[in-house]
Amino acid sequence: MKTQASTPPALRPLLPADTPVLAAIFQESIEAFTGDDYSEAQQAAWAAMAEDEAAFGAQLRARLTLVATIEGAPVGFAALDEPDRIDMLYVHPSAAGQGVASALCDALEKLAGARGAARLKVNASDSARGFFEKRGYVAQDRNTVLYGDEWLGHTQMEKRLDPRGAP
Repeated sequence: MKTQASTPPALRPLLPADTPVLAAIFQESIEAFTGDDYSEAQQAAWAAMAEDEAAFGAQLRARLTLVATIEGAPVGFAALDEPDRIDMLYVHPSAAGQGVASALCDALEKLAGARGAARLKVNASDSARGFFEKRGYVAQDRNTVLYGDEWLGHTQMEKRLDPRGAP
């Protein structure tokens, strides 16, 4: 998956045919970006969530999921669960540093605010915490979640939103 840094990401809604490529983005993102914060066993347990593509696709369809593309190719995705919680935000390693995560997060913040959410919450992985802190999210609680046989730490974070849709 090659992308050009000069092409800004476009956003679109999830399509049924996206599931296999989004599952691959999910797994490759975990492998590439989380090794400093999680063990190989933790990474494998986390990435295994996308092995059952039908269940993974159902999870994406149950949320408002946006897909980021560069030159028509999916390079990332994010999901809004309930009116006020980012459930997933993943970017393919080849698209890192090209504004994909920021574009997705901007869109979810605007959508949540426009839907009346006063705050947007996220359970940020240790690897993603800095990204959310730079965007104005504030740590609330430290928690763990069980994936398979592995416990993974994450931080619940919140950001106050403008109800008119502006972050």
